[in-house]
Amino acid sequence: MTDTQGPGAQTAGRVSFVRALSLTSPAAAQKELERIGVDPAGIVRMLPKLEQQALLVPQVRAAAANILKQEMLSLGGDAAVARGTVACSVSSTDVLLIGTRKQLLLLCSKLAGQPFGLKALALEIAAFLKTVQHPPACWQTSRRQLSLERPLIMGILNVTPDSFSDGGCYATIEKAVERALQLEAEGADLLDIGGESTRPGAPLISAEHELSRVLPVIEALANRLTIPISIDTWKSSVAEACLSAGAEIINDISGLNFDPDLAAVVARHQAGLVVMHTRGTPQQMQQDTGYADLLGEVAASLLQSAATARAAGITQAQICLDPGIGFAKDLHGNLELLRRLPELAKLGYPLLVGTSRKAFIGRVLQREVAADRLFGTAATVAHAVTSGARIVRVHDVQAMRDVALMAHAINTR
Repeated sequence: MTDTQGPGAQTAGRVSFVRALSLTSPAAAQKELERIGVDPAGIVRMLPKLEQQALLVPQVRAAAANILKQEMLSLGGDAAVARGTVACSVSSTDVLLIGTRKQLLLLCSKLAGQPFGLKALALEIAAFLKTVQHPPACWQTSRRQLSLERPLIMGILNVTPDSFSDGGCYATIEKAVERALQLEAEGADLLDIGGESTRPGAPLISAEHELSRVLPVIEALANRLTIPISIDTWKSSVAEACLSAGAEIINDISGLNFDPDLAAVVARHQAGLVVMHTRGTPQQMQQDTGYADLLGEVAASLLQSAATARAAGITQAQICLDPGIGFAKDLHGNLELLRRLPELAKLGYPLLVGTSRKAFIGRVLQREVAADRLFGTAATVAHAVTSGARIVRVHDVQAMRDVALMAHAINTR
């Protein structure tokens, strides 16, 4: 275990992080214990204990893992480790710390003088517990702070001919401006403008072509909208032009992985930034949907993107995470991400979720036409808000605003 400075700290070329698991059923808990490699008898003993808080610490040296287990047992908690850890027949193991917040804080105190990097781990666990207790209160754009006291509604405006749901509907400047003003009137808190389709299989277009679609719309809206404009792009040249024209947020599906110059552009404009998880371009992503540990990979990728952003001078307050529902995930993966959103909502950054009208909803409900997925979308939006999402990206703003605010009220009032 290397020294870290809190959740998501970057060390030795990788991101090390502790995360809380959301194991909502005995079957989910058993699956996670089996993934770690816990002895079957140990699984039987530990399942009832997983009703308490469970923090996953990935890839700890066996000697350190044994100390963690002994200390947690002494505090009345437990720690799940891979079979063979006690005898050190495995070199390292994921460790699942099982206990109350009080027990975990006491563990941090007990680790302060321990070897094998456990002092650094104690600092990381303590920082994580503090992050969970004090989630982000606002999201900073280049022009304002957006309060996260209630969920924010990001309205979608695609000025593309080939988007999966509304391609071609707003292809002229006049229609796009009219739609943007309508979304604001319906209660959108932000407007996300896209000029390149990112549906599965969509072809890439040039930056010049993308700009020809989005820039005139942003210029026409910059002095008419009172809500922030986000531009859905991964290209630095498109981001530069759009931020200069009045956009305040960059929504990057690649998580800063497609264009190495994008982070510097965002930092220079002090813009808000959404980093999303995916694998490969839209043309390739649905050919690579298998994961050994979906939540682990998504969380690690998002935190790596955030670390890249911060290294470029983008502050933590500017960054928002998006797990990429529908991007390089199959039906099972999308549902698992939704089910375990609370894990991602505790990573220290606002969480944005975009499920609106997506194909996995159509598969579950047998709705082939995207516009027929309103009620399925509503269920996912309500669940996302209940699970900790602070921004939801939707086509049907008025309906989904009602859904999001009602779900929020149920869980907070």
